[in-house]
Order: sequence, then structure tokens, then C-alpha cells
Amino acid sequence: MVNPFSRVRIFYKETTSELSKVTWPTANELRNYTFVVLFMVALSGLYISVIDFSLFNLVSYITQMFR
Repeated sequence: MVNPFSRVRIFYKETTSELSKVTWPTANELRNYTFVVLFMVALSGLYISVIDFSLFNLVSYITQMFR
């Protein structure tokens, strides 16, 4: 039977070893990526809002025609 604490210690060592291999972004890169993500979220939200508004009005128009 393996000691569970030794398994946790092995996991912690392997995790820190893998994290040391990661190339972390610089502050400037991180700022640029953040602006890109925020811009894309705003653009996607605008697109979804326009599509939702258009479909709502289309369905309302069609249902009023058949009343």
C-alpha cells in the first residue's frame, strides 16, 4: 500500500516541475491579450444581441400576421 502523503508530494513535485517549463507572457503581452479578449467578448455580445433582436421582431411580425 502506497502512502497517500507520498503520492501528494510526488504530484506537487511534478506539478512545479511542469510549471517551470511554461513560457509565461510578459506584462505587455498580457495586457494586449486582455484587450483582445475584452474586444472579442464585446463584439460577440453585440452580434448575439442584434441576432436576438432581429429574430424576436421577425417572430413577432409572423405571429401578428396570422392572428
